[in-house]
Amino acid sequence: MQTPVSVIKPRRRRRYLVRFDPKSVPHFFTDVLVIGSGIAGLRAAMAVGNELNTLVVTKDKLVQSNSAYAQGGIAGVLDPLDEFARHAADTIAAGKGLSDPGIVNLVVREAPERIHELVAFGAEFDTNEGGIALTREGGHSHPRVAHALGDATGKEVMRAIIERVQQDQRTYVWQKTFTLDVLTHEGSCRGAIVWNPHHGKTFLWAKQTILATGGSGALYRETTNPSIATADGHAIAFRAGAELRDMEFMQFHPTVLYIAGSSRHLITEAVRGEGAHLVDATGYRFMQDYDQALELAPRDVVSQSIVKQMRKTRHPCVYLDLTHIDRERVERRFPHIRRVCAEFGLNLARDRIPVRPGAHYMIGGLTVDAEGRTTVPGLWAAGEVTSSGLHGANRLGSNSLLEGLVFGLKCGRGAARIALDEADSFSAPPVVSVPPSADQDDEELDIVDLRNSLQSLMWRDVGIARHENGLHDASRQVEFWSRYVDSREFQQPTGWELQNMLCTARLMISSAMQRTESRGVHLRSDYPRPDPDQARHITVVADEKGPEDG
Repeated sequence: MQTPVSVIKPRRRRRYLVRFDPKSVPHFFTDVLVIGSGIAGLRAAMAVGNELNTLVVTKDKLVQSNSAYAQGGIAGVLDPLDEFARHAADTIAAGKGLSDPGIVNLVVREAPERIHELVAFGAEFDTNEGGIALTREGGHSHPRVAHALGDATGKEVMRAIIERVQQDQRTYVWQKTFTLDVLTHEGSCRGAIVWNPHHGKTFLWAKQTILATGGSGALYRETTNPSIATADGHAIAFRAGAELRDMEFMQFHPTVLYIAGSSRHLITEAVRGEGAHLVDATGYRFMQDYDQALELAPRDVVSQSIVKQMRKTRHPCVYLDLTHIDRERVERRFPHIRRVCAEFGLNLARDRIPVRPGAHYMIGGLTVDAEGRTTVPGLWAAGEVTSSGLHGANRLGSNSLLEGLVFGLKCGRGAARIALDEADSFSAPPVVSVPPSADQDDEELDIVDLRNSLQSLMWRDVGIARHENGLHDASRQVEFWSRYVDSREFQQPTGWELQNMLCTARLMISSAMQRTESRGVHLRSDYPRPDPDQARHITVVADEKGPEDG
């Protein structure tokens, strides 16, 4: 049975972030354009094949992505004692009624092949006598998480994939290239307009375009994501008229190293999978008060329980206690975390580690089908920028890299299949000429202050616990900021990122206000229980009748 859908239509303030004259902008042509260089984007590029030219554009360096920061691992049924049905059931249970069973089964059944494929690419997973070593994480009923370098799986996997991509003579990579918008003509995507310091604004015309820009954790003051996770793809898609879904669902990782003045570091869920306890400021193991699965409850439960316990104890964090686990085992299994903690004088085997939740994974995103097609012809999407139906209302740990692999492969193959059937064209499709802007000068705006203010607002009012009053306050404030920020023509990525962050924040707040229940990672303190009548998706589409600029 298909999940019911509610539709909201926020106003689209402008179609393109920048104005341009096609006659004065350089043009570049490729068969397939991939926007983003995380696991989904690069797997898509690899899948295009050697009959076509592929261009990958990434706004930072090739090695900088959310995927590279993933610690835990990749989930898959690799143990003969495990079953696809159990992995699927765990995923659906975590999704709290909004996962698509067909998509879940599709992804789960591909997992072993995708993991072994990574091994063939050169990724070196941790092993034991039986082959690839597996651990258990929260929400999983069986050890099925493959990991590498102890607690640096993303780094190792991305190393292997990047090396593979760099060997492909028909795949080109433009680093430090900011994608401003995808270009559309007669309702179809025809490429993108990008910017980099060398060429300035450039039209990239493509037969097929794949969006794999990652998440939006940078919208929050407390996050595990790098600063580049500014929701660019979500905003780009919205401006292009694509449908987005479930934008209220931001997953907060329960355990982020919390030391005042330091950057936030993820403490992988596998630490709890290996037996670590969560205790409060008094040393009390509090998860027994909230869920019978204790520390291995799903992430939404653990994050919300931590916040409640922090309020009870009036303490800014809780603590991970590994002191009862064999010291050599801890140091061997978590070398990266051990090194990070040691920088602050903390010893995993002796000290309790201060942690609190942080924004971690954007569950909502572009609506895609089982092949990765979006609602805009010619535009595909994969990874964290999408809502594929796998995660529902709460992502099961270590399913994200898996989703990127599965849908990256499908997007690459699908885009290549269509591009092969399209004739080469050396003339750009017509684009409406947009005159140079006469808007206000962006130098008058303190972008850093605005970004910090937005992050604080989102953390306070659109964070782990939400309430109608806070959401309305957030909506009014973001609308106010958006009015004067969107009226400006920025010349640098910091300004464009801010505009994308404000755009996506509007969509997230609107969706959170619409969902008057608590479900998965969306906790409404004024509606604390799930409502069976609201077991539905909330889709977001730009109001085409609203006023636009450009």
